[in-house]
Amino acid sequence: MAADSRPLAAGTSAADRTLAGVDHVHVFVRDRVAAEAWYARILGFTRVPDLAFWAAEGGPLTLQDPGNTVHIALFERERQPNRATIALRTTAAGLQAWRVHLQASGLAVGLEDHRVSFSIYFADPDGNPYEITTHEHAAFAALN
Repeated sequence: MAADSRPLAAGTSAADRTLAGVDHVHVFVRDRVAAEAWYARILGFTRVPDLAFWAAEGGPLTLQDPGNTVHIALFERERQPNRATIALRTTAAGLQAWRVHLQASGLAVGLEDHRVSFSIYFADPDGNPYEITTHEHAAFAALN
């Protein structure tokens, strides 16, 4: 892909276009009530109270992890093919704990050794794919 050679808008610079992180990810589910319960039980996500009004108005239901570092926005739609995987990062010990928890919850969990990282893969009931990964390769290998 060729670089865009258009000049920047007046008064802006590359330094002005910083990103603070990912704000949230859209996740499409058939039944938002059931999905909220699954995300609470499996991933520990809870409703963001300040954004609950959006769901009442037909918009997304925003959930967050216990550390308030990951937000997902549940949109109610018919199931459709999904090519995007939501990847979350953890430590070696965290990956082992997630693997045990997910398997104990009855989920099919795949494990991949990527040579510099390890990842586990699973899906929510609507088929949305997830990855939890650690870059602490040697530490995770020592646990298994």
